[in-house]
Amino acid sequence: MSRTPHDRRTFIKTMAGGAFAVGSSLAGWPARGQTASGSPDKAGMAYRRLGRTGLLVSEISLGSSPLPDPDLLRAIVDRGVNYIDTSHNYDNGNAERQIGRLIKDAGRDKVHVATKFHVTPRDTAASIMASAHGSLKRLDVEAIDVLMIHGAETAAVVVDERVLEAFERLKQEGAFRFRGLSCHANQDEVVRKAVDCGLYDMVQVGYNVFDIQEPAQKVETYPDYLGTSGIRALIELAHSKGVGVVAMKTLKVGGRRQDLESYRTSSVSLYQAMLKWVLDDTRVTSAVTEILNRRQMEEDLGAAGSKLAAAERRTLVGYVRESGVDYCHGCADCRRACPAGVDQPGILRALAYLESFGKSVRAREVYASVVRGEGASACRDCGACEKACPYGVAVRSRVREAGRVLA
Repeated sequence: MSRTPHDRRTFIKTMAGGAFAVGSSLAGWPARGQTASGSPDKAGMAYRRLGRTGLLVSEISLGSSPLPDPDLLRAIVDRGVNYIDTSHNYDNGNAERQIGRLIKDAGRDKVHVATKFHVTPRDTAASIMASAHGSLKRLDVEAIDVLMIHGAETAAVVVDERVLEAFERLKQEGAFRFRGLSCHANQDEVVRKAVDCGLYDMVQVGYNVFDIQEPAQKVETYPDYLGTSGIRALIELAHSKGVGVVAMKTLKVGGRRQDLESYRTSSVSLYQAMLKWVLDDTRVTSAVTEILNRRQMEEDLGAAGSKLAAAERRTLVGYVRESGVDYCHGCADCRRACPAGVDQPGILRALAYLESFGKSVRAREVYASVVRGEGASACRDCGACEKACPYGVAVRSRVREAGRVLA
């Protein structure tokens, strides 16, 4: 049953102008750095170019928090997935070690690997470099294909002198090929700075079917708002400057985990339709997803090279209408409006790790990092967050729920 008041938001009729053409692809294994394109390969995977990097990347790419078991990981790569996203801290570095073993087994030309480093107030250029060197050792490669800032949330970190010095020195060493960043919140400010400064080759942003929602009021952080979530304006900006775009959080469901079979359209599951919606936008190179069993592998890889049908589009609109009240878009308007300084986007992201992805440990880690001891108790229940939210999210009840299950 829907919990969303229909007068709190409207939905676009054609999901941001209808379907986009499916991106180009390569026959056979795409060699690293190759730029030509053709038809889907024999495994059914399709490939797109990652902006100005020239890397041909599979439309479905693999997240590694967590990774599948080694046999399934090899099967996924054998099915044509050639881009794996990881980070220095996933599974305490063991994700990188497992990917390193995969690369040695499958061959370096089969996998583009992207990894990340965090930036804290205590970090120096040397400590950032040490993090990258640790990743190189665990991955057991001569160079990382894409090295990223992990979870950039301000424009300042994008041009931080420590970060830029580390990137430059690592580049001189030949430690990585291309630089980028991932961003979970405040995407407008962060992505614009990354594109405008000209120093970043790709950005990894949260992008999923909930971005079809129209806000009920102006989204101040999206000055070029185009009628749907401002993330589309950012994707167009990046594309226009040759900056590659990888979509993450692509299968994020609204609020509590639920039985989604009622949203199946013929033989296409809701998750497949979600991936196809993301890939309908040809400015997006790849959709990151996590695959933990063979059913998920068949389901997710089945979305590659396929257009989103009109019936699937209608199903997605209905799903978002019913579930959107629980979905945080990460614009951070609530955080800016909060007199107590509560990080509601961070708290709701932690709750999403638990509810949407079933990652209880990760959820508690993120929650602990953003509340810094006070937790949901710092909330004064004044309602400023909900007045500021352009999407009508029930922020206060969601924050209280996070405190109940994650504190």
